[in-house]
Amino acid sequence: MFLAHRSGQPACAVVTESDTHGAIWLDLVDPTDTERDLAAHLTGKIIPQRSDLEEIESSSRLHTDDDAVYMSLPLVQRTEADLSSSPIGFVLTPNWLVTVRFSDYASFDNAARQVAESKTGFSSDDTLVMILECIVDRLADVLEHVGLNLNQLSRDVFAGYDPKGNIRLASWQRTILRRVGHAEDFSSLIRDSLLGLDRISIFISENRKHTLPHGLAARLATVSRDVTSLTDFVSQLSNKIQFLLDAALGFISIEQNDGMKILTVVSFIGVAPTLIAGIYGMNFKDIPELKWAYGYWYSLAAMLVSVILPLLWFWRIGWLKTDNR
Repeated sequence: MFLAHRSGQPACAVVTESDTHGAIWLDLVDPTDTERDLAAHLTGKIIPQRSDLEEIESSSRLHTDDDAVYMSLPLVQRTEADLSSSPIGFVLTPNWLVTVRFSDYASFDNAARQVAESKTGFSSDDTLVMILECIVDRLADVLEHVGLNLNQLSRDVFAGYDPKGNIRLASWQRTILRRVGHAEDFSSLIRDSLLGLDRISIFISENRKHTLPHGLAARLATVSRDVTSLTDFVSQLSNKIQFLLDAALGFISIEQNDGMKILTVVSFIGVAPTLIAGIYGMNFKDIPELKWAYGYWYSLAAMLVSVILPLLWFWRIGWLKTDNR
């Protein structure tokens, strides 16, 4: 999809060159080769493909070509059930801003709405800074969502396993670890987006070939400060995720130790009666109790006592309590 944005007007689809008359922002959404070629013809610049935007080295993500500035970053997107990330690209020229993306983003929708509702004209620099501001605002909302999920995860971890629930212990443990892993994935995706934004803001502010007006430079500095504060927040979330992972593994270890205690008790109380039964089951002629009338009941009583005494001892030290958390 190829969209053209004009100040004070809604976005319109671009089919021919005349559809871009008066537009300052050209938005390519999962573009076809035909749409990419049309944008390249209109701007006179190379429009990057997805493989170009997915390069990880800084020289590929941030560079200039004559009067055009090429920038890209991986941008995280939150859906109802998951987070995902895909690359977005910017081609900034004195007359045009071209964005290349492969998914719908709420931040771009918000920026398009501001352009459509604006009563004053936008330049390509204005549009770029506004989009970056919208992206930062959206990432802040996503981080709030991730923080709330982490708070719920923390409560679930420290509430512990509920044996009265419908979920088994092993399933509960796997669910907790899976949620911790997903939280770390989300944090990593957001961290990558913030790192890309920070690099873009620094690259633009230090680019001598394309200098921003003073007002836009101040707004870009504010974006940079917001990115720094969000990066610090992500670091706190990462520390909390690591803490929750350690706590979850610790509780799992405790549960496993409880299981080993039961096995130890069962093994221990089985040794003494087995020994007694083995002694009185030996086939020797001169066994003292061989002809004793109460020998059978005596051996049963001895085995019973050898079971009861260890059980009482294990109960006293707390190994047999139903809840020892």
